[in-house]
Amino acid sequence: MFLQKLRLYNFKNHAEVNLTFEEKINCFLGKNGSGKTNLLDAIHYLSITRSAFNPYDQQNIRHEQSGFLIKGTFEIAKKQKEVVCSILQGEKKKLFEDDQELLRFSDHVGKYPVVLIAPQDIELIWDGSELRRKFFDALISQMNRDYLNSLIQYNHHLKQRNSLLRTFSENGKIDADLMVGYDLKLTLAGDYIYKTRKTFIEEFKPVFSKHYDYLAQELAERADITYRSDLRDADFGQLLKRNLQRDILLQRTTTGVHRDDFLFTLNEMELKRAGSQGQQKSFLIGLKLAEFEILAGGKQVKPILLLDDIFDKLDDLRIQQLLKLVNQGIFGQLFITDARQGRSQQILSEAGLLARLFFIESGTFRQEWLKT
Repeated sequence: MFLQKLRLYNFKNHAEVNLTFEEKINCFLGKNGSGKTNLLDAIHYLSITRSAFNPYDQQNIRHEQSGFLIKGTFEIAKKQKEVVCSILQGEKKKLFEDDQELLRFSDHVGKYPVVLIAPQDIELIWDGSELRRKFFDALISQMNRDYLNSLIQYNHHLKQRNSLLRTFSENGKIDADLMVGYDLKLTLAGDYIYKTRKTFIEEFKPVFSKHYDYLAQELAERADITYRSDLRDADFGQLLKRNLQRDILLQRTTTGVHRDDFLFTLNEMELKRAGSQGQQKSFLIGLKLAEFEILAGGKQVKPILLLDDIFDKLDDLRIQQLLKLVNQGIFGQLFITDARQGRSQQILSEAGLLARLFFIESGTFRQEWLKT
């Protein structure tokens, strides 16, 4: 699978863009603020139906414009497929595949898998549990539509239950029978999510460890991921009953899979406290390479790999290790951004890699092939 063409209209800082891509490596080169990362985000939209950086669709419309449109032509299994994502101010987002509108975005997720490696990934280590849940949820959802639907249902029922808790708190009265019905819906979805996450993380960990060891070249280090959940040692339904009074007092559901976390460790110590910058970078890239391998195996197609500012964030050793994988044909189509034009050209040329270069300046594009 690869993206043949990309067309943008009023998306972020791009007024109109019409690009044709190389099947293997494509580089977007230009100064900071030229819109390189926005091109990767447009590709992410076509795959995941949302931005990787800004969750508010309306804010991705170009300044003073009424809407945006993203159109991509993919080749998959030797067939062309056209995907269009668009939005107008004040209206809901629309998604089309070969001119057929998709009413359920969840049916689209996973058809055209992508893996993004970006500077913001460090937040997976430093920020709270929500980002780590989102990372694994997005990965599992691209392979398991039942899981994605369960997540949607769980979040819907969670909002309903929290609303009911606020009503009980404000009125000072509890309708026990009504709460039983809400709890049942929540536990059905929550139990499935917990079991799926638990099974998945056991499959994911050895793949991740393999990639971490390859990048770090430090056999004495042991990188690990531990899945933490309230449901590990307790029945979800019983937990909800046991915590009901506290939930009413706080007006929110205080137990469940929406509080799960994935603990990142190095030699049994928390990564964000004990890991060096190099070790944290290896951990993050290891996560993403494991994501790529899991998706490629589960979907039977190589995901598109988006590398945002990657050469600025890795040292020479990790860059060399990553390019070895590229040379081995591990990846499919790659998109790379870099603010330093000469650096990318030199790195790719020395690796003997053929690439199409897109130079961006003042909203205009100039293309040429990398001279090896």
